[in-house]
Amino acid sequence: MTPTDTAPEDSRTAVYTGAGDAWQPSALSRGPWDPRAQHGGAPCGLLAHVAERAAPGPGWQLARLTVELVRPVPVAPLVTRTQVQASRATVRVGIELLAGEVCVARAHALLLARQPLALPADLPDASSPPLRPLPRDCRDSVRIPGMPDGISFHQTALESRMAQGDASRPGPAAAWFRLALPLVQDVPTSPAMRAAAAADCGNGLSWVLPADRFLFTNANMSLNLFRAPEGEWVGLRSATEAHGEGVGLVVSDLYDERGPIGLATQTLVLRERAAT
Repeated sequence: MTPTDTAPEDSRTAVYTGAGDAWQPSALSRGPWDPRAQHGGAPCGLLAHVAERAAPGPGWQLARLTVELVRPVPVAPLVTRTQVQASRATVRVGIELLAGEVCVARAHALLLARQPLALPADLPDASSPPLRPLPRDCRDSVRIPGMPDGISFHQTALESRMAQGDASRPGPAAAWFRLALPLVQDVPTSPAMRAAAAADCGNGLSWVLPADRFLFTNANMSLNLFRAPEGEWVGLRSATEAHGEGVGLVVSDLYDERGPIGLATQTLVLRERAAT
């Protein structure tokens, strides 16, 4: 089956269409490693939406989302199955994402009830400084050597602007990301959905191994938000650790234009590309 059998090239109105628990990805969900597989940011954003939809009403904030990418998520019809445990202060959501009867991803989400709280004026501030420059003052998009061009999640559905570092060279870097179109057709894109979609970009932004010789795919993504992002742009300041045993780790500090909002980590599977 080719990608165009299930994801036409002109499907540019949203990354997913859905009804109930069934989801149809478009070509906009594609990742850089295989045109038949999705970029991790697409299902992460979708699973954030499914988690938020499980809340019993308004007034809940996604505080944590951990996504296990069990297999490459195909650009093909998908189904979600959800289990919910709720109390007065927390909602815990377990989600399976299936292609046919095969589980391709699992997510565990924690939503907290928002509660106004008067904090002490002398509360220590442990957060990092705001990410600068702001998106309006950045010009270059994130372009990683060795990554293919074409309709994809990271190049078409996401708009990017480099803030610090140089994505054409290995090492830590920072950039701003925003969704250029809806993640789910006819569904407002929530702040948590934007954060989850952007958080999966840390391994590409801070690459250390050349993409034409190595694969550095992430097996999971764990997102912690202490504040919902404001505005469309989500910033990442990311760094990658890679070691000879084939395991890597990415740590990304997350920002909106006002300041820090949380933290994301990714466990990387490092492999040398097969000779062609």
